[in-house]
Amino acid sequence: MRQILATMTFAFGLIGLAVPSLAATQYPLTITNCGEQVTFQKAPSKIVSIGQGMTEILFSLGLAEKIAGTAVWVGPVLPQYAEANSKIKRLADNDPSFESVVGQEPDLVAAEFEWHVGAQGSVGKREQFQDLGINTYLAPADCVAKVNTDGGDGVRKELFTMELVYREIAELSEIFDVKERGDALISKLKKREADAVASISGASGKNLPIVFWFSSKEVNGDAFIAGKNSAPAYILKAIGARNVLTTEEEWPLVGWETIAQANPAVMVLATMDRRRYAADDPKVKIDFLENDPVTKELDAVRNKHFVMMDAQSMNPTIRTIDGIETLANGIKSFGLSQ
Repeated sequence: MRQILATMTFAFGLIGLAVPSLAATQYPLTITNCGEQVTFQKAPSKIVSIGQGMTEILFSLGLAEKIAGTAVWVGPVLPQYAEANSKIKRLADNDPSFESVVGQEPDLVAAEFEWHVGAQGSVGKREQFQDLGINTYLAPADCVAKVNTDGGDGVRKELFTMELVYREIAELSEIFDVKERGDALISKLKKREADAVASISGASGKNLPIVFWFSSKEVNGDAFIAGKNSAPAYILKAIGARNVLTTEEEWPLVGWETIAQANPAVMVLATMDRRRYAADDPKVKIDFLENDPVTKELDAVRNKHFVMMDAQSMNPTIRTIDGIETLANGIKSFGLSQ
């Protein structure tokens, strides 16, 4: 009997060694990503990441050592990844060239926005990379129920939710065979999202009219304002406030006379290190608002109801959750909550 049990134990041990973990990715892996079929023969070994939000998700999945280059930065990296980020080549603060990306010899180019890598990609088209044997991956948040054919920030047909970011994490963790890390990250973020919503239960926005101003190409020109289905719209829904815009465009350029008609009670101003446009600097934004003959009469400006928010919290990223708390705390501080 002992011999039989020993034989069975040995056999099962061999079976355990032979059968891969249920969590392990099976290659070749084919996924549908933003309308394209992408097949991975193995986990990518060298990545170029285009977009700060994409890069920070890769960092969060413990994939820093696989990143050969990054581009498109709005502000500082999350503090916990500062050291890892300092060792990675930055190809450009804004859009990198196609040549600089392929020059890193990546087997995957991961992009946060389709207007960088897509049909009208400012960096390159997906087929250009595919012709060189380089796979591409785009953030689902920039293509699911979203149309990016005008060369701008696109038109979002459905309200953004964090589920699109969780989908991105799940897909990347499967591509890189780190599904346990992905599951843990999603669980952590879902808890943070729930906690953020719970923390503002006593700070309802009471249908307050609020505007999110990202930037402007010219200080006194039209402003990039968050549309009704954008990440800021998700933040507003979470706290019960109201977006002053009803357009499906993600970040339409809007004239200040139009904004004045809505007379927002609160203005959320993007903060960033980027200085691509004239109004990237939040100090420039405030100076304009307080001195322009139209904007200085707005309730939000007269009462100095400005909420400074990290620009990445206004994009569909893992930081969007932070935006809920930032705006809720601002509303509380102004005495505008219930």
